[in-house]
Amino acid sequence: MIKGSCAIIGAAGFNTLPLFAFNNTMINRAIPSSKEKIPVIGLGSWQQFDVGEANAERNPLKEVLLKMNEMGGKMIDASPMYGRAEQVIGDLSTELALNNKFFLATKVWTTGKQEGIEQMTASLQKMKRTSLDLMQVHNLQNWQTHLKTLQGWKESGKVRYIGVTHYTDSAHDRLESIVKSKVVDFVQFNYSIRSRNAEKSLLKAARDNGVAVIINEPFEQGELFRFVKGKSLPAWSEDYGIKSWAQFFLKYIISDPGVTCVIPGTSDVKHITDNLGAGFGQLPDVQGRKKMLEWITTI
Repeated sequence: MIKGSCAIIGAAGFNTLPLFAFNNTMINRAIPSSKEKIPVIGLGSWQQFDVGEANAERNPLKEVLLKMNEMGGKMIDASPMYGRAEQVIGDLSTELALNNKFFLATKVWTTGKQEGIEQMTASLQKMKRTSLDLMQVHNLQNWQTHLKTLQGWKESGKVRYIGVTHYTDSAHDRLESIVKSKVVDFVQFNYSIRSRNAEKSLLKAARDNGVAVIINEPFEQGELFRFVKGKSLPAWSEDYGIKSWAQFFLKYIISDPGVTCVIPGTSDVKHITDNLGAGFGQLPDVQGRKKMLEWITTI
């Protein structure tokens, strides 16, 4: 447990967990195409934000958004594929007067130019914005068509940044080709301490070509936690301020200088507090990353 915390009451009267009194602010990284900086830990919304209108379902998510704002997090990633997530994020962030404080990212997930325009227009409405921070082509679906539309949307100010995404190693070569064409501001893909295909060339390509990187699947859909269940953190992890396995996994990812932001998903305020904590303090250097890999392979 990190010391120096104090109880607070969040907006709308919600009791929040203690706001940790960190000695510094969360690490920020620059988006290469603009030099705008964003925090290295964000929030994914797949499954967790696909809820109804009942207070019992939405109140925990309000707690998550409040805690995220308190600790300096900004990026929230969604998609039409994620059920009601866009609408819930728009509703709750507006209700809490936080909508414009977040870096809202979503995706286009359909085929056809007009279908894409209609879906993206609906996303703007659901997320309560006239302009979104980032619109991405989800899983490269009809990506050439949608990127042409998005380039026009960026010029007109409907979106500030554009990108492409995928979640499997098999798509990395195609993502790398798009990155090298320099037509996107962001690329989003899977990467974790055990799933490191991106280290072969994709991370370097993004860094060399000035494309920001968002990492999904940092916990391998929870498989990493099952892998280390019952295992203790190495004593030397304290050198990097690591307090949990979640922070161990996240600090490995963000210690790669090519990573701009990682987006673990959660609907639990304790987990968002833990995840965001990985964005503070010292990051492992090359030798530290090597020790982390060696530890994981010997468990």
